[in-house]
Amino acid sequence: MKATISLLFVLCSSVLLAQNQVNTEVFLFDLEVNSSSIELSNPKNLSNNEGYDNQPSFLNDRYIIFASNRNNQTDIAKYDMRYDSKSWLNFTEGGEYTPLKIPNKNEISAVRLDPDGKQRLYAYNMSNGESRELIKDLVVAYYTWADDHTIVSAVIEGDDLNLYASDLQSGTNRKYATKVGRSFHNIPNSNLVSYISKATDTWQIKSLNPSTGDTKVIANTMEDVEDICWLDSKTILSGKDNSLYKLTLNKDNNWKVVTNLGTQGITKITRLATNPEATQLLIAGDVDASEVTDTSEDTNSEDNNTQNTTETTDVEAVIQRNLEAYNAQNLEAFMADYAEDVKLYAYPNTLQTEGKEAMRKSYKDWFDRVETLNATIKKRIVIGNKVIDEEMVEANGQTFHAVAIYEVVDGKIAKVTFIQ
Repeated sequence: MKATISLLFVLCSSVLLAQNQVNTEVFLFDLEVNSSSIELSNPKNLSNNEGYDNQPSFLNDRYIIFASNRNNQTDIAKYDMRYDSKSWLNFTEGGEYTPLKIPNKNEISAVRLDPDGKQRLYAYNMSNGESRELIKDLVVAYYTWADDHTIVSAVIEGDDLNLYASDLQSGTNRKYATKVGRSFHNIPNSNLVSYISKATDTWQIKSLNPSTGDTKVIANTMEDVEDICWLDSKTILSGKDNSLYKLTLNKDNNWKVVTNLGTQGITKITRLATNPEATQLLIAGDVDASEVTDTSEDTNSEDNNTQNTTETTDVEAVIQRNLEAYNAQNLEAFMADYAEDVKLYAYPNTLQTEGKEAMRKSYKDWFDRVETLNATIKKRIVIGNKVIDEEMVEANGQTFHAVAIYEVVDGKIAKVTFIQ
């Protein structure tokens, strides 16, 4: 069974194969739309990382999440548009794919393929990184959220991908179609989800009402193309090779070229996503190897000095989880990562607080006094049990810069030295 699931995942998504053989990157474009044209400008390679970087989505108006290669597996990366920096949201033994924000929750969902071959859809808490299984018994390959408790997904059954709607409140799963593709999107200004039907030789974009199961044909895809996104309730974007196309319903008779992205080094567009305001566009695509220039500056959790061992990964996981709890101002989750006798120092050796309770009192007062708080990691170095973070902290509209040196012992932070 383990081998069967792993093989099907490769056949249906090409994700594991892509990590080894294809270099994909995630690009962000500004988008300007008017009645007669669609224009892309200000391209930026967000991932700039060897290997597989794909399946991007907007977390909010500041952050972008995507699947990204790290230490020969795929994890969830979070890109900060404000500071042009990348951090990691999860630390599991499995590989994560298709990360999406869960509506109305401080959680992200992702498909996880574990080393034992188990493939399921999980939710990840953004404060502490803890995960929980969302849909039992269904091998989800691709999906979207219709609302905060309804998931529309492509499920692996035999050699096919079949369409299901899962209600997490009732725990029910309903099968509505067979032979579907990987592209699922909420149709703007509606309660419908679009999907790709491969039931006939001509692939079709269809809509699904997850509550009733009603389906309708919207349009045909371009030949052998299954990745789309919605610009608005009438206009669909899609890519074929290195060209971006659009189709405006009830206006265009066929797909029309918007622009060619060969100048960005993109050879094949594989994923598309717009923000709710349709002012930005994410494009993931295969690229020439020469387009990947430098990974050390953008990948905060990786450095040439980082030791690629399980111990080092575990140490970094503690610090990253603690950072997320800090940004969420979750005192209990934040303090859970510290040893009972933790010591905080001002560089080089001035003791500021000693013991967990003294630290808790200090940080409770800090969390109570700030209304807006966010720490961004500009650079991270991991050496043995030590993590050195260059941090930019925004609190109540003010910005602070500091370096924090963490020492982790037996899974707990035992010492922190601050350089301001």
